[in-house]
Amino acid sequence: MAHSCFHCGLPAHEQYSATVDGELRNFCCVGCQAVAMAIVEGGLGDFYQYRESTNPKVKEVSQAYLEYDLNEVQADIISRVSQSTFRVRFYLESISCAACAWLIENYLGQTEAISRVSVNATTQICTIEWDKSKLPLSSLMHKLELIGYSPRPASSQAAAEGASNIQRSHLMRLGVAGIGMMQVGMVAVALYAGGIQGIESGWQGFLRWVSFVFATPVMLYSAQPFFYSAWRALKLKSLNMDVPVCIALVLAYGASIYATLTNTGEVYFDSVSMFTFFLLLGRYLEMRARHSNQNKSQHNLTLLPLTAQKVQDSQQITVPLKSVKVGDTLHIEAGAVFPADGTVKAGSTTADESLLTGESTPVNKTKGNSVIAGSVNGDTAVTICVTAVGDNTALSVIENLVDEAQQQKPAQVAFADKIAGKFVAAVLVVSCVVGGYWLWQDSSRALWVVLSVLVITCPCALSLATPAALTAGTTKLREQGFLVRSKHVLETLAKINHVVFDKTGTLTAGQFSIEQVVCVRESFDEGSVLTLVAALEAHSRHPIASAFKHIPFIEPASQVSVIPGLGIEGDWMGARYKFGKKEFAAEHADFPPAISSNSTGLWQCLADSDGVVAWLCLSDTVRPETAEVLNGLQAQGLRTSLLSGDRQANVDKFALNLALAHQAGDILPQGKLAYVNEHQQAGDTIMMVGDGINDAPVLSGADVSVAMPKATELAQIKSDAVLLNDNLHTLLQALATAKTVQAVIRQNLAWALLYNVLALPAAAMGLIPPYLAAAGMSLSSLVVVINSLRVART
Repeated sequence: MAHSCFHCGLPAHEQYSATVDGELRNFCCVGCQAVAMAIVEGGLGDFYQYRESTNPKVKEVSQAYLEYDLNEVQADIISRVSQSTFRVRFYLESISCAACAWLIENYLGQTEAISRVSVNATTQICTIEWDKSKLPLSSLMHKLELIGYSPRPASSQAAAEGASNIQRSHLMRLGVAGIGMMQVGMVAVALYAGGIQGIESGWQGFLRWVSFVFATPVMLYSAQPFFYSAWRALKLKSLNMDVPVCIALVLAYGASIYATLTNTGEVYFDSVSMFTFFLLLGRYLEMRARHSNQNKSQHNLTLLPLTAQKVQDSQQITVPLKSVKVGDTLHIEAGAVFPADGTVKAGSTTADESLLTGESTPVNKTKGNSVIAGSVNGDTAVTICVTAVGDNTALSVIENLVDEAQQQKPAQVAFADKIAGKFVAAVLVVSCVVGGYWLWQDSSRALWVVLSVLVITCPCALSLATPAALTAGTTKLREQGFLVRSKHVLETLAKINHVVFDKTGTLTAGQFSIEQVVCVRESFDEGSVLTLVAALEAHSRHPIASAFKHIPFIEPASQVSVIPGLGIEGDWMGARYKFGKKEFAAEHADFPPAISSNSTGLWQCLADSDGVVAWLCLSDTVRPETAEVLNGLQAQGLRTSLLSGDRQANVDKFALNLALAHQAGDILPQGKLAYVNEHQQAGDTIMMVGDGINDAPVLSGADVSVAMPKATELAQIKSDAVLLNDNLHTLLQALATAKTVQAVIRQNLAWALLYNVLALPAAAMGLIPPYLAAAGMSLSSLVVVINSLRVART
């Protein structure tokens, strides 16, 4: 007796066997046998129960991935997440369904060295974060091959190929359904005309067989995705929107075959073909709309040039972009795209950063200023020193964050899916009741009435109502320069009634300058104090550190520790120094008379174990848009608060002419968190806006946290959203967009429910034939998608 391979379906051999689910299974080769044993031994045997089709034949496991352990190879395909954790993205062409994603995530998740696995079954991209010191990259790829998925590094080309294959498959099925619908439709005209005017039994039987021939490819090929989806849902003991669709297709096709064989009753081959075509057309358009944001992200990354002009030995040479390394010097022509992140080394220009920030106004760039990959150089050539390349550039980091956010399912979407499942169950019950009534009332019409009820009430529009609007809203916010990182942001933003701001680097520009230095210790002069502080602040990312970047120092500081909200301490020239707030550096010291009580600058203390060394006054400037933004928030009825670690006197003077309901100074990060928690308990929904460095506790505690842009820190930001364009006006735009999205969601849900309430009685009364039911259902879904796309145009 011939057997087929349990894993791939090819002819099996008895010498290759293994026990799966308590039964002896045969395989075609040692590769498929090894894969099955690895899956079962990993406790993941349920994969074979839930998979939708057999898997591709597995090659025998080899050492073909050893070259990926070379540093030169890894430089192009992995990126650092933390000190010991790295990220790699693989394209897995063999992924065929959600069960494959489940298997990969659970199998690799059992490995201690792997901290995170995420698989997108639609794009066939697998993202893995792991400790490279514990598990070499070749071994990681070997693990994927062990369970039957040959990995190759993901690239824009691989992603484009995957998207192209999916689109090609959809179009092929749509084309077959369209051709079948037209051919069956022409035959149906003859059958309907013959039914009215009279037709010979032989011709009627012949035309029915012709309809069967054209409708069968539509049923077996074009409608295949509906059957796969419904079968997967039933195996998981749930109901989705494809279940009633498949029941309708099977009933219509089966009844038509019976009528053709017996030459009695009615045939519905035209209805089968037409509503398969309409369903595929609607879902194809929906897929294009839902993937628009993802396609845009991929397009952004393809805008980078393939080559760069490297300056070497005072000459310019053209090199591949992949060969560019941190520290290289590049020449950027006027109008060219910056190929990497860097700092301007020579020349001055403007840069169009709208791709990243959504801000269309060109930004001035002079020596020392940062430039970002993907932005466009203005009308002057410049030379830059490369600071980040490849996946470490700000553009790549942001697109990776977008990709992670898209894989999350917001609570609104999960709730809609749950409602849709219950709605399907109700539809099936109603269909049985309607079918029973028509069998008793007019049995000749019972079948097509049931078909109409099943199809027209399919809750596609209900399931699309929320995700379509959220996708459009997320895309719109990204274009405005507001990067959404958490699934709940759009929903919660619309409920915000209290906005809390940090001061330094948020309501102020965060560009400090040294206003005054008061030396207390005679052994220190102004120059030595500034050199010492510059050595300490070289280890800090706080905006205060920017005031000392221009000060050179020879002896670096060591054993440096940054204490959030207080200051920094470290060893320099054999002594331990602290620099920051008085309470931190020298708690019991008094301000000297030289420090005016009317000064609005930020006074910082430098001290060692013997006491105060010097006092430094730093000044910052208010953002030009601060007053307008606060007035705009107040006009919307939102309460605004300012929490700062600066002196209370300075905070009061700063807030004097600003629309703030409350301001508080001398507050540590823990105090900010306590303030937010207190108002949350009183019923406030709070958005916290801070610099994302020393505000980590309160950013984590707020209902929605927004971090100001720090391009070099994007990978470490733990906020719900990131403001990319350094313009507070974007907050007003984000709040308006969130409210628009929620309004569109309510409109979509109202339309979906109204459609079903009106369509169900009409179908149950026999007023709507099956093909019109399919067209109506697809039309209702398209209305939801088109209405959602309005968000992008507001």
